[in-house]
Amino acid sequence: MAKAKSAYVCTECGAEYRKWQGQCSSCLEWNTLSEVRLGAPRPGAASASAAGRSGYAGSLSREVVDLGSVDLTTVPRLSSTFGEFDRVLGGGLVPGSAVLLGGNPGAGKSTLLLQTACKLAQARKVLYVTGEESLSQVAMRAHRLQLPSQGLKMLAETSVETVLAVAEREHPEILIIDSIQTMHLEDIASAPGGVAQVRESAAVLTRFAKQSNSVLLLVGHVTKDGTLAGPKVLEHMIDASLLLEGGADSRFRTLRGQKNRFGAVNELGVFAMLEHGLKEVKNPSAIFLSRSEEQASGSLVMVVWEGTRPLLVEVQALLDESALGNPRRVAVGLDQNRLAMLLAVLHRHGGLFTGDQDVFLNVVGGVKVLETSADLAVLLAVVSSLQNRPLPRELVAFGEVGLSGEIRPVPSGQERIVEAAKHGFTRAIVPRANAPKRAPEGMEVVAVDKLADALEAL
Repeated sequence: MAKAKSAYVCTECGAEYRKWQGQCSSCLEWNTLSEVRLGAPRPGAASASAAGRSGYAGSLSREVVDLGSVDLTTVPRLSSTFGEFDRVLGGGLVPGSAVLLGGNPGAGKSTLLLQTACKLAQARKVLYVTGEESLSQVAMRAHRLQLPSQGLKMLAETSVETVLAVAEREHPEILIIDSIQTMHLEDIASAPGGVAQVRESAAVLTRFAKQSNSVLLLVGHVTKDGTLAGPKVLEHMIDASLLLEGGADSRFRTLRGQKNRFGAVNELGVFAMLEHGLKEVKNPSAIFLSRSEEQASGSLVMVVWEGTRPLLVEVQALLDESALGNPRRVAVGLDQNRLAMLLAVLHRHGGLFTGDQDVFLNVVGGVKVLETSADLAVLLAVVSSLQNRPLPRELVAFGEVGLSGEIRPVPSGQERIVEAAKHGFTRAIVPRANAPKRAPEGMEVVAVDKLADALEAL
């Protein structure tokens, strides 16, 4: 009897080792290797992989062609019926692509895909495979959301071999797997959701999507720290990785593209969770700018760039005298390490000491700001709270702050100023290299080179 083989796979980078070791030599992380049982080969099997026995082994194309001769008109994009979803995808669903949709429990992953599937099924062939819910549960949810249920093909199954057999018979244009953690292959001797099952199941399904030219949508769970569960190599096999964010206490959901071979990375789509499911928000800046009528210190609007469009969000700062020997530095929606760096720059080049103050920062609306253009707005909000002097409501600011106190330019500066002018702002503090030759009508642009110049402009 053949002995079952095993390997050790790093859950962070996907590197494989023949024996266990404390540190992964590829990503240098500790205690991330987990044992994966590969299973014993069955007698008479044509291939050791389930893909080979399912008829989907081999290369995707055995013909050598010139890249310039490839006809791009044969790859039209399919609309997901959601403008915000299409924006994050880069213009729509690409046939033959694999898209991974992750998010916290209750974020709305299944709701978004069920709405998309029901609408697309009215004109296209869609197969929805559910491994977490029964067919009656999915039907009840579709009825509650008032979705058109006619035409959508459903399958309650967790076996990848069975899913491939049904998909080969139905020939769907869109194949939805909810979720990849529930899928399993018979040849893998481990429980569903394990490293080996998730990786091999995703590989077989992706290979089927490439060869059948169908769109594969996978639902993935996330861990406690917000990363996608399973091996990191799963993100390398797919074409696009999307993350649906939003807490249970917020009615807004943000869909962010973390990887996309067919569009811009870090593109952001905004949805609102309503009684009848998710509804796209076409003007998210208007939502994030719903400020109170009373002026308060420490509040300022900044213009960040998300993917291919500017977004206006409000940053709030609160400084309070600390009773501890080590004052607190808390940042919600921003990088906490960068906040500590900016406070040091403010002390060295702005002459304002915050070492005895607890500093709390919050980006309104639950948006996570990943770019450095928020540096200037963060420091101005900190100064406003420190001196307890409200900033003008018609003021916006953006710019990167360097360690020597210089205000560095950011990409798409003029587009940010135009977006701020559209929403009624009349004054902007921006880096000098981003100042337009002709400001929009009714907008006063203040160009600064140093942090001291920005503080003087207040």
